[in-house]
Amino acid sequence: MVSRLISPGIYWVGALDFDRRIFDELIPLPEGTSYNAYLVRGSEKTALIDTVDPAKEFELISNIVKLGVERIDYIVINHAEQDHSGSLPMILEFFPDAVVVTNEKCRDLLVALLHVPEDRFRVIRDGETLSLGNRTLEFLITPWTHWPETQLTYLREDKILFSCDLFGYHYAGSELFVADTAQAYRLAKRYYAEIMMPFRGSIKGYVERVKALPLAMIAPSHGSIHRSPGFILDAYADWVSDSVKNEVVIPYISMHGSTQKMVEHLTEALIARGINVRPFNLTHTDIGDLALALVDTATIVVATPTVLFGPHPQVVYATYLANMLKPKVRFASVIGSFGWGGKAADTIVKMLDHVQVEVLEPVIVKGQPDEATLQALNRLADEILKKHKEINLL
Repeated sequence: MVSRLISPGIYWVGALDFDRRIFDELIPLPEGTSYNAYLVRGSEKTALIDTVDPAKEFELISNIVKLGVERIDYIVINHAEQDHSGSLPMILEFFPDAVVVTNEKCRDLLVALLHVPEDRFRVIRDGETLSLGNRTLEFLITPWTHWPETQLTYLREDKILFSCDLFGYHYAGSELFVADTAQAYRLAKRYYAEIMMPFRGSIKGYVERVKALPLAMIAPSHGSIHRSPGFILDAYADWVSDSVKNEVVIPYISMHGSTQKMVEHLTEALIARGINVRPFNLTHTDIGDLALALVDTATIVVATPTVLFGPHPQVVYATYLANMLKPKVRFASVIGSFGWGGKAADTIVKMLDHVQVEVLEPVIVKGQPDEATLQALNRLADEILKKHKEINLL
């Protein structure tokens, strides 16, 4: 790894993890990820903003040593999760006079997670500033931009926002700054879907607060740096808004073909009515792609066979995840088949208790779908069309 110059006196000193393929043992990382740490030199003091995952701590200290840094006065921790803070104990050993700067909740978590002594901290509040001499750090406390202790750090004179997880994305690439906006948009939207979407209500206000800042760059904790901040701010404003698209997402499993036939018929019926459809076969779907599709879809139709007495376990997992991510979806329904009994539809509907949706009448059939089933699916397509028209999507 090598440190990289962002602007005079400001350096990226983090680490790229090209080989990591899963995060939190849950989130797929098809593009790897980066752990962005930043060194800011002022005329009087030097600050390190965040650290890296413990697996990459050698790269972090190597980058700092190669820059000839002999003293770090402040270590700003924007977020206590270990991919941001995990190398803090090692950095404190190398720089024993450094003070850890963070908010009270983050301090308490760092003490619990990393056993950092309480006397190493300087606790800051929202809007408080810290002078580095000719540069000033301003702290914005932004709870629930992922965790309840998350904060952002703004470098006033250089107009750079170190935005923690907000506005970032999982990507390991050699480019320091965003080069391909189409790629960055998709990766950032996926990251928002997987991590930020449950906190949409909180993030709305923070986006407006960030927009009010004079900004030259946004430097997140993962992914490349935004030299055109308006691009990512506009994207977030859209994602956190209440607007949805004329689209139906259908996560499904089919064990013996019956549910598959129902999904195919409903897909065709919706397309014929001018509605975009995104079916996801859960046997091989990347769960991150499903989360991405849920960001602004108007309707979700869960399709499942019955296993013993309930929905297929993979459908249960996908439904639980969708409920936990809390997308702004407006309507939901269930389709599927059973053999001798069960209440798959009731189970799925109950699992969507955190998503404020209007439930449209499910279509459940015993065995193979017959003509009556296909007509019921047509009626479901008609009902979805009607609902989409009512909220002016068509």
